Amino acid sequence: MVGITAFGAYLPRYRLDRKEMAKAISWINASTLGLASGERTVANYDEDAITLAVAASRNAITDPSSIFKRKGVLHAASTSFPYAERLNSAIISEALECADIVSTADFTGSARAGTTALLAGLERIQAGAASWGIITASEVRKTRPGSSDEFLQGDGGATVLLGKDRVIAAFVGSLSFSADFPSPLREPSKPFPRVWEERWIRDEGFTKLIPQAIKTYLAQKSLSPESFRFIIYPCPYPREHGLIGKMAGFSDEQILNPLFLTVGDTGSAHPLLLLAWALEQSCPKDQILLVGYGSGVDVLHFEVTDLVGSVKPAKSLEEMLNRKAPISYQKFLAFREVLEVETGLRGEFQAESPLSVMWRNRKALLGLVGSRCTQCGTPQFPPQRVCVVSECQAVNKMEPYSFSRKKATIFSYTGDNLAFSYDPPQIYGIVDFEEGGRMMLDFTDCSLGELQVGMEVELSFRRKYHDRHRGVHTYFWKAVPVTAKH
Repeated sequence: MVGITAFGAYLPRYRLDRKEMAKAISWINASTLGLASGERTVANYDEDAITLAVAASRNAITDPSSIFKRKGVLHAASTSFPYAERLNSAIISEALECADIVSTADFTGSARAGTTALLAGLERIQAGAASWGIITASEVRKTRPGSSDEFLQGDGGATVLLGKDRVIAAFVGSLSFSADFPSPLREPSKPFPRVWEERWIRDEGFTKLIPQAIKTYLAQKSLSPESFRFIIYPCPYPREHGLIGKMAGFSDEQILNPLFLTVGDTGSAHPLLLLAWALEQSCPKDQILLVGYGSGVDVLHFEVTDLVGSVKPAKSLEEMLNRKAPISYQKFLAFREVLEVETGLRGEFQAESPLSVMWRNRKALLGLVGSRCTQCGTPQFPPQRVCVVSECQAVNKMEPYSFSRKKATIFSYTGDNLAFSYDPPQIYGIVDFEEGGRMMLDFTDCSLGELQVGMEVELSFRRKYHDRHRGVHTYFWKAVPVTAKH
């Protein structure tokens, strides 16, 4: 039996009220006033498609040692990857400390990339080419200010783990077809997509192609719509979303809420995000129909097994929906690098990070892997050859030691109003790890007033900075207070 063995999602902390968006920008496009209900998720300034994928995967992978000992695949899907030429999934693999034998691949080009990556992973495991799979999808898309997409979209990520053992949702069947429906479209050098008239997108795209694919799959398998507990499909337009399900023969109770009012459309991640939510609510024997849309349609059929209740993500989607903080429209534009802001002298200069140094230290920088002295047992970061304990000072007696999942507390912290930050003040300090070790880290997803000495924190993989001049994204780990953790 091949199928899903675990799942997890991630939603950023920030929420943008669509009414506030409308007040700020709907003067340019009055039609967006009809979309000014609810809120959408907004990635922090140090989050992108890579960091969201890592966060969602860490939420799904509660026991890394249980899967990484065997050959597997890691498929990452997004239309907003930081890199067009550098394997984004390889960075995710390093951050998750996957074994070097893992096969990584990027899936991009359309919002269907998430379900296509999932289907490819299932086929690899069915063929015996891999024992396990991590399928992750995430989006932090740029939209033109005042556009409908700015209101409709949201940021988020989701991950499912695949395998043959302890399957919680068995893969039953699938159907895929390609259709060069040319909207949206974007050249690699362009920051914003071009879309055609919205009514045409809704009427000729979503409401024709998705029902057609669903009906074809049901006919091929001699299934009726009543067989399914949940049907999941993307469509960012609220009225048309309900219409699609009814056109395919499903009732309102079967159509999973697309989370438009609380999240928005997360692109390639959205089918997997809703799949994670459905699995949190599912019972044994439930049938789930999952649909991906974009330049064609993917239809995937799963049957929930008796083990579904035994597997839970580290954080439920409900918990992440409730963990939120408001953000202004102007700050949202600055975080997206759409609005140029005054950085001051300290924000103008960015020393180049030598790629050779980053390569040699990739385990430490991306995986937060330090060392532990086998003679005295002291964890140390960065990795050392000579033990830092004065009473020990053993030489070449070190073993790799991962800090990223260890419990930690705040030893000291400060808020720096002189250093440049897109979310001032810049907060950093010293963190003590429960099992030993100490390091200096930036804090994120919090305000200065929330922090206290002795407060528990967890580690989160984030973008350290974006060197826009050279086109380099640099990543490291930051501390997040547990009171605000994802």
